[in-house]
Amino acid sequence: METDKWGRRVRAFRKLKGFTQEGLAKELSISVSVLGEVERGSRIPKEDFLVKVADVLGITIEDLDPQGDLEHSE
Repeated sequence: METDKWGRRVRAFRKLKGFTQEGLAKELSISVSVLGEVERGSRIPKEDFLVKVADVLGITIEDLDPQGDLEHSE
């Protein structure tokens, strides 16, 4: 279920910051389908992807990862 958590967090912050899927995907230089897969939890995002999402949305990686899962993933 960790994948679902990432997707929910990305979607929530995307909407909070006023981005459409198309707009955020363009900023991230990825396809809308890839972003949709992450948001639905069918694709596990890599740490570098999450860092880029946080940067584009003007938030910290900790905002996306409040439980500190990234530190425990290795």
